[in-house]
Amino acid sequence: MIDLRILCAGAARGLVQAMEATLVAETGTGVQGSFGAVGAMKEQLLAGEPCDVIVLSAALIDDLAAGGHVLRDTVAPLGRVGTGVAVRAGEPPPDIADGAALARTLRAATGILFPDPARATAGIHFANVLKRLGVYAEVEARLVTFPNGATAMRELARAAQPGQVGCTQITEIKYTPGVTLVGPLPDDYALSTVYTVAVCTKAMQREIARLFAEMLAGPLSQGLREAGGFET
Repeated sequence: MIDLRILCAGAARGLVQAMEATLVAETGTGVQGSFGAVGAMKEQLLAGEPCDVIVLSAALIDDLAAGGHVLRDTVAPLGRVGTGVAVRAGEPPPDIADGAALARTLRAATGILFPDPARATAGIHFANVLKRLGVYAEVEARLVTFPNGATAMRELARAAQPGQVGCTQITEIKYTPGVTLVGPLPDDYALSTVYTVAVCTKAMQREIARLFAEMLAGPLSQGLREAGGFET
């Protein structure tokens, strides 16, 4: 049996991997996934990457549906995910209670790790937060970006230098061993993104793709989604 092919936002990686065993048990089909920044995943699909199921931000799925790239009747929300701040496990959580506190924390950080500020939802937002806080130029030399939030969090987990902080989607923080969620960005700087699943128009395994999309968005995975940082 050929694996189901999926292009997926990094924010939903843990959910997809957790649900794969259920799909295998029910159909004998596994999942072959590519995970990363939503912009990069959309670009891969449009470039012709074979794909049965895709998970992106709701806005990008709407664009794909309008262009006929996904089946509109399969579009379903997984939930809303906030953007949060993380530190390496075992380090004291810094103060991020409001904008002023967050700015102080960023100025004091020895390194600031976050995803692609051009194609990743959290990366685009956080770069703008740095500018709104007026600290971008001051901390620019300590900014370290990665293709996606999962990679940023893995690098934060194994960072040798103490005092580093990271920012990405809360699901990516929660799914990464070795990092601790400090909390969501302060209310005035918060970002909450709805992630959505859909079956691709050119899916080679359309019925199994429909089944897996239902698993990801339906009651079967609700507990996993809530534990992982998805909010309804």
